[in-house]
Amino acid sequence: MRQGKLIVFEGIDGSGKSTQFQKMCARLEKRGTDFKRLVFPQYSEESSALIRMYLKGEFGQDPREVSPYAASTFYAVVRYASYVKVWRDYYQSGGLVMADRYTTSNAIHQAAKLPVSERKEFFEWLGGFEYGLLKLPPPDAVIYMDAPFATAALRIQTRASQMGSERDIHEKDLDYLLKCHECGLDAADFYGWTKIAAHRGAEIREIEEIHDEIFQLMFVGCDNPGAPSA
Repeated sequence: MRQGKLIVFEGIDGSGKSTQFQKMCARLEKRGTDFKRLVFPQYSEESSALIRMYLKGEFGQDPREVSPYAASTFYAVVRYASYVKVWRDYYQSGGLVMADRYTTSNAIHQAAKLPVSERKEFFEWLGGFEYGLLKLPPPDAVIYMDAPFATAALRIQTRASQMGSERDIHEKDLDYLLKCHECGLDAADFYGWTKIAAHRGAEIREIEEIHDEIFQLMFVGCDNPGAPSA
């Protein structure tokens, strides 16, 4: 059976990951590339009930009160339901799948609850659980947006203020978000993700410059299903 390609955009909240994901999808659509777009978590789906309870603080206002192993299963269930119901057949027939977040988010946000000495064990467990036991496809490439913590935190606060939205238990806890930033770099090294720097020295890189770098890495001269050659 032919397998497709799964490309994931990852990063902590406020890293610019979703902006780059949306720009890449728009570019592929404009070029007529056939692909399926996914965004996780899928809060509107029934399978996300436990995620919504968790983020509202119904299991504890401090995210670290909830076991990273338990919380990981909440998110894994949503991915499993999506895979079986929405994109398994497309992927298994050789389709290109683009995802904003994936199993990779558990590696960042849940492993951050653990001491540094226990993260490797969690990373290994997570891969075995989602890719092994649940049979979800591992990503072919993960684009990890490496943004300084201060930049990401400011973007989160600005976004919440502009939208007038209440922040969830992850976004409210800056100490926890700092741990996620540190853990994201650890996960990128452990899994071999492709790091994309959001800054050059003290300067924030232009969105278009970052976008072109990702496009060159992922699609130019690569044998990806449906991908443009230039």
